[in-house]
Amino acid sequence: MNPNIILINPWIYDFAAYDLWSKPLGLLYIAGYLKKLGFNVHLIDCLDVYHPELETGPSMSRPIRRKYGTGKYWRQIISTPHVLGHIKRAYNRYGISTELFIRELEKIKDPSAILVTSLMTYWYPGVVEAISIARNIHPHTPIILGGIYARLCAEHAEKFSGADYISTETALPDMESINRIFQELDITIPEPLVKNNDLFYPAFDLSNRVEYVTILTSTGCPYRCQYCASSYLYPIFSRREPMEIIEEIRYWNMEYGVADFAFYDDALLVDSERHAAPIMEGLIKIGLKIRLHTPNALHVREISLEMAGLLHASGFNTIRLGLETSEIDRHNNLDKKVSEGDFEKAVKNLATAGFRKKDIGAYVLMGLPGQSFKSVEDTVRFVDEVGAVPYLVEYSPIPHTPLWDKSIEHSSYDLANEPLFHNNSLLPCWDEDKRQKVPELRQAISEIKQGGLK
Repeated sequence: MNPNIILINPWIYDFAAYDLWSKPLGLLYIAGYLKKLGFNVHLIDCLDVYHPELETGPSMSRPIRRKYGTGKYWRQIISTPHVLGHIKRAYNRYGISTELFIRELEKIKDPSAILVTSLMTYWYPGVVEAISIARNIHPHTPIILGGIYARLCAEHAEKFSGADYISTETALPDMESINRIFQELDITIPEPLVKNNDLFYPAFDLSNRVEYVTILTSTGCPYRCQYCASSYLYPIFSRREPMEIIEEIRYWNMEYGVADFAFYDDALLVDSERHAAPIMEGLIKIGLKIRLHTPNALHVREISLEMAGLLHASGFNTIRLGLETSEIDRHNNLDKKVSEGDFEKAVKNLATAGFRKKDIGAYVLMGLPGQSFKSVEDTVRFVDEVGAVPYLVEYSPIPHTPLWDKSIEHSSYDLANEPLFHNNSLLPCWDEDKRQKVPELRQAISEIKQGGLK
């Protein structure tokens, strides 16, 4: 009998959470690899909205799901952590009940290892809870923690997570690192080692429903934006072959009927002639009925009229642009990825290609250290006037980014020692006067979306 292994995607503990094509892609890659090695892989996804044993009740209500596979999670109100007690909002556990999580763990006998992933640094309470419960049920099984929190806050994870091993490899580990960790922990691998270039896909098929698939065509980013941890999480910018991406999309569409695909790339359109364009041209050629989405945003200067036409013809439905701010001087200090006129040209090209205003969203970064409220307000109105829809993105201070030290200087919270204070809902680098103005800005954006603000 093949040995059992458990992979866990923990709960989200937060004031708010929304499933915007959110999947634990790194964990699913590991699952696909371990299946190929001969392990009997059990995925426990605490964020699974389609678990067959989930039930509505006084403490949990059925989440609303929206088009293209996005929507809300199951939610339970829980006690707010003491350090966040001053925030007068409900603090929630998003995902399945703890009772159902325990039952899932108890079904699996004598696992060789338990692998737990992590995402946002300030979601670590869900990681700690999952590890604690897993330890109680399988006390003699080694628990390995990886992912973004483990990478960015390694010392905190070592001290508080309860895991036996903290993987501080890149956030999307290569398979050689998995082999090395297993060897260090004396975990027997049932089959000869699989080579890194052997074909396998992320194990979305372990989910109760494959509602959508997330695609990663590259890791890292050639830009070094002050607020982004991409270059730390993935020090080398590398890309897969376009034909591999086309075949992966075709596989999930033909075998599982998946129609929605979200790209997780931080730099999808960079050097597009050799990467993104061949992917889109290949998808156009095979004629799949699919919808493509860009939740991580596209670089505006890469959107020529030709590229806009390829995006439209190949099936992109949800366009998100990385504007951040309309202040060009601030861009020169923050990211150097937008020059004067770039955004206007990109929106015009997208509209010419056939995208409607409601299809073109632009991310507006709010809460940066030293940023004025008026700067954000002006950017929101600029986006509307150019012909796109603004989407506010609250800034989260991230360790190991160039802006980290400045964030510490501007925040009244102890960012260095408590990851809960990284929570973007707090706007931790803004003062109270600026925070109090945010609701009126959200109302203005709501009116833009309804076509009422011109």
